[in-house]
Amino acid sequence: MPSLVNPADRRAWPIVRKLTSIGSDGDNDVVLDDGEVGATHAHVRLDAGRFLLLPNGRQHELLVNDRRTKKHVLEHGDVLTLGRTKLRFNLWDEPGTVEASRDALPADELTGYKKLVDFTRRLATRGDLDELLEALMDEVISLTGADKGFLLFMENGDLIVRTARNLNRESIAASLDHVSDSIIGRVVESRAPVIVSDALNDAAFQSSQSVVQLKLCSVMCVPLLFQGTLLGVIYVGNDNVVSLFDDQSLAVLTVFATQAAMLVQNALQQRALRSDNQRLQEALDGQRFGSIIGACDAMRDVYRRVDKVAATDINVLVLGETGTGKELVAREIHRRSPRAKGPFVAVNCGAIPETLMESELFGHRRGAFTGAVENKIGSFQAAEGGTLFLDEIGEMPVHLQVKLLRAIQERVITRVGDSRPSPVDLRLVVATHADLEQAIREGRFREDLYYRINVVSVVLPPLRERDDDVVLIGRFLLDRYARTYDRPITGFTRDAIIALRKHAWPGNIRELENRLKKAVVLADGPMLSPEDLDLDDDLLADRILPLAEAKERFQRRYIDEVLALNHGNRTKTAVDLGVDPRTIFRHLEKVRDDKQRD
Repeated sequence: MPSLVNPADRRAWPIVRKLTSIGSDGDNDVVLDDGEVGATHAHVRLDAGRFLLLPNGRQHELLVNDRRTKKHVLEHGDVLTLGRTKLRFNLWDEPGTVEASRDALPADELTGYKKLVDFTRRLATRGDLDELLEALMDEVISLTGADKGFLLFMENGDLIVRTARNLNRESIAASLDHVSDSIIGRVVESRAPVIVSDALNDAAFQSSQSVVQLKLCSVMCVPLLFQGTLLGVIYVGNDNVVSLFDDQSLAVLTVFATQAAMLVQNALQQRALRSDNQRLQEALDGQRFGSIIGACDAMRDVYRRVDKVAATDINVLVLGETGTGKELVAREIHRRSPRAKGPFVAVNCGAIPETLMESELFGHRRGAFTGAVENKIGSFQAAEGGTLFLDEIGEMPVHLQVKLLRAIQERVITRVGDSRPSPVDLRLVVATHADLEQAIREGRFREDLYYRINVVSVVLPPLRERDDDVVLIGRFLLDRYARTYDRPITGFTRDAIIALRKHAWPGNIRELENRLKKAVVLADGPMLSPEDLDLDDDLLADRILPLAEAKERFQRRYIDEVLALNHGNRTKTAVDLGVDPRTIFRHLEKVRDDKQRD
């Protein structure tokens, strides 16, 4: 049996519950008389067949094999240090240990527990519920010496035979006609195990019609209980051998059933999660716009705007913070446009050295400069008949902005080293996270180019302003990465969902992607926690702002949004908001001052 052993006095505490508490308080499962040990210092949690050691809070130091840890999957022989006390974790008992609550186990019972450990390990790798149940019954029959066994599930208040196996590990006819209703009725009513050594001669059952018809000899029946809920019963029997089972074998089978109930419950939960994921996918299909996911009001406004501009050929400026999905919007504009069958070419102006940017955009002739060993077409020609997406347009050098303006106005480009212009036919979509109006005032961006690219603007809201979209996107990405990295991650804990909603997401969706990839690869359990996402500190953060500060933040954000919708026209913005134009000018001055201080 899995246990914690104190090497100093050989005392052993069996681990038979899903959550085993360790501490100095007398209510713990493992009580340590150590002044340096917390009231409840740590827990051992049975999780998908593994024993996971967790400290109860950051204030409780925990060492495994003399190394500090926050979370550890226990292996046989691991040494735990809590305060001044050392405990050794054993997957099976060793000679000389004395259980804290009763005498040492008999040898044949010890064999049964070793089988349980082996069974738990193998079962942890199984995902299919039917396979799990068949393996369970095969081990039960092997463990008890029965010639047949049945597992009955409680479904809608009735017991249904789910699995029936014989000693040859074969499925047999499964029906209630093969089991004693009187014995099962006793177990269901009392929630306690029953052993019958000779059913035909047992005063309690010999008059039962089912016992007589089945000619039962030895029978054991134990409940499958999980947190007080009856999941079903395990029923094993032998029609030929009397007194095959005794109290000792019943004790082993009872503990076996306790562990098995946890595993069966886990399988049922996984099946329910798969069903939830299917419903989530169906709901997700109604909350996405092509490859863009989101259902908040701000994103629905984006969808409506994209739908309207996609069918035209006008230039579009996509605005938004880094990581908000500007390229996804550009691709969606292309996909919904008459040019959808043409190429979509994306260029990140901030990632190309200034000396190579002209060649990258417009191409060059062989010999135009050192290293130009052959003719090359640029992005403008590569996007012929389709859409050219220029990301981070605000990073483009001023001298190239002149050539870009000519290309947009005249629909012609001239390759580096060439004197003959070439016509181009494409749709232009550009994007930036920068304040282009501020860049114009500082002489870093041409005003005439700004009005050429900003025929229609699409403003993407940051993730922190998208209500519950962060959870929706998180679940979608989690499912994708779990399949990509072949990891059994099924969802988020309740605290993780709270942390997702509270986090400010300065890196927006790109930050969410990175945190999820890391968590999926490194997480120990099937549900991601705030710790897995490195968001545990967010649960402690106080997100409530004073009313005056909250009003100021909303006002500033709202003015910025209306300015963007009006393409930076301050007078029109003031008219729309019903305020004096000086209010808008003071707002812009404050924004500028804040940026200079940063």
